[in-house]
Formats: sequence, C-alpha cells, structure tokens
Amino acid sequence: MRRYDLDNLRVIAFGLLIFYHVGMVFVPWHNHIKDVNIHEGLVLPMLFLNQWRLSILFVISGMGTYFALSKRTGLQLAKERIKRLLIPLLFGMAFIVPPQVYYEWLDKGLFDGNYIDFYLDKSFWKPYPEGGAISWHHLWFVLYLLIFSLVLIPFFLHIVRNPEAFIIKKLRYLINKSFGLFAFIIPLFLFECYLAPAYPSTHALFGDWFNLINYGTLFMSGFLFISLKDVFWDSVQMNKHLYLISGLIAFPVLILLSSENCNFQGKTYAFSLVKVFNCWSWILCIFGYGATYLNRSSRFLSYANESVYPLYILHQTVIVILCYYIKHTGWDFGLKFSLMVIGTFGFSIIIYEFGIRRLRWIRPLFGLKN
Repeated sequence: MRRYDLDNLRVIAFGLLIFYHVGMVFVPWHNHIKDVNIHEGLVLPMLFLNQWRLSILFVISGMGTYFALSKRTGLQLAKERIKRLLIPLLFGMAFIVPPQVYYEWLDKGLFDGNYIDFYLDKSFWKPYPEGGAISWHHLWFVLYLLIFSLVLIPFFLHIVRNPEAFIIKKLRYLINKSFGLFAFIIPLFLFECYLAPAYPSTHALFGDWFNLINYGTLFMSGFLFISLKDVFWDSVQMNKHLYLISGLIAFPVLILLSSENCNFQGKTYAFSLVKVFNCWSWILCIFGYGATYLNRSSRFLSYANESVYPLYILHQTVIVILCYYIKHTGWDFGLKFSLMVIGTFGFSIIIYEFGIRRLRWIRPLFGLKN
C-alpha cells in the first residue's frame, strides 16, 4: 500500500531544504558563498531545522527502500539504485557542481575568466577546494544513500524474508509503549558522544565515520519501521501529541545548553542526550501528524514527487549563482532572501519542466525513469 504521507513529507522536507540552503547565505556559518551582511535573527529557525531535516530524509529514504525491495530481488534493487543514484551523482559532479565552484572562485577573487576558461584551466582538474573537479558538494547525500542502499541489501533481504525476525519482534514490543520508540536514541546518543567529536562532519566520505554510521542507522531505522506496517503508523499517530510536547520542551533546553554561559560537569553528555532526544521527538512527531493529515494523493503531489529529485540536484547551483549577482546590490535582507527563494524554486522548476522532464535521454541523468 502506497503511503502518500511519505511522499508529501519528502516533498515538504526538500522544500524546506531550499529555504535552509538560502538561509546559509545569511547566517554566520561556513558556506561556499555568503551575503555581505550576516543576519543573526535567522540563526534560531535555522538551528531548529538543522536538528532534524537531514535525519528525517534518511529515515524516509530507508522507508522508500522497503517499497522498492518489495518489488525486486536484491540484485534488481542494486541495479536500480545504481541507475537512479550513481548516474545522477556522476553527472552532477561533472556538470552541476562545477558552476558552484566557478562562482565561488569569482566571489573570492580566485579566478577572473569566463566559465569555459575555468573548465579548461589545469587547476580545475584538481580535487576541491584546490580545484573545481572531483567534488560532490551537496550531492554527498546521493552518494551516502547509494552506499547505504547497497551495503544494507543483505540485512534488508533478511528482514523481508523473515517477518518474525528477532529485531522485528523486539520492535513490536517497544512500539506498544508510549516512549518505546525513544529506545532508538540510545545508539544515536552514543554516536553523538563518542563519534562526533572524533570524526567531525565533512561529507567527504573518507574518514566521515560519524555521518556514515549515524545516517546509516537512521536509514536502516526507516526500513525497520515500514516493515512493521500499520503497527508503526498507529503508534506514531496515537502518540503524536506526546512527541510534539517532547520536542517543544527539548529544543529550548538544547538552546540553553548550547550557550557559552551554561557550564557544569557532564554538560557534554547532557547536550548530546538532549540533542538526539530533540531530533527524534520531531521526527516521530512529523510522522505522526503526517500520517494523520497528509496520507492522501493530489495532482500537485504527483507532479512534485517526481520533480523533487531533479530540483534537489539543481537547487544549490542556482542558489550560488543568484547570491553572486544579488549580494552586492545593496538591497535589504527581506528582499534578497525572498528573491533567492523565489528564484531558486522558479529557475529550478523551469529547468526541470523544459530541460529535463520532457527529454527522455536527459531524464536518467537526474534519476528519473524514462
């Protein structure tokens, strides 16, 4: 049975991702290109999104893998994942990411020629940041999904073939408890405490052990949850208000603990615990309310569900280019932010509609079926 709430949540999550990546231009965090002014007022909503936005996408992706595997053998799934993930990744690294590096270099005064000169320059063919090639930038998400999808196939096949497997029985037991699903924060807490400090996030694959293990666990969790079928959905719907209250309490506590003025023995462990509790509360809350209100189809969803992957591939490049041309205009923050959001959605949809969706030979390059 198709879960339209998952389709709706996937579209909403990627839509929020565009707002988030536009916001990265204006907050005091590292980004490939920045506005001339920093806007501290944007930090709090950005922090709120940052706590769960990627985590829920990996959980949803794990759920989607269950549906994909239910119609395929393990080998067929591997071929399908390579076709829909590896091909867009390689195409994106060759043609979508390089313009980001070009405009970043123009912005920082590292290059002053045209794009063709940049692409043919010998420095381009070095790994980023020294060069413009061999970088996946925002497409790291696609790379990690590909790795998780292939590496976990034996485990997923075991779960599909053994619906009464030990781990499934334990999950059914946990899910009948109001806070049962919060057992999943135990491994996430351990990763946050011991892996995150030793292996800071880089998205570079090699040595990025915290992200690989943390997001891999979330991806696997999504597969396990969907394996429980209605048992999972009934539980998150029944407890959705509890999850909402948990998140509303945890996020302010997290902000308090992140303050430099808040110091006490064991703060690191307390911060890590509240961080993963907050993240998990919002993920379960979103699934609960999504199952209640979003499990329905629409014409918009049919269009958006197919377009979301190409738009994800395109959006970061559009943001960098728009920022380059808008940042020195002298316009205020509200106008810049609005134009960048509207422009990112607008240009990405135009490229998708007239340059991708209708052309059979281009569709596979953006992960779409012919």
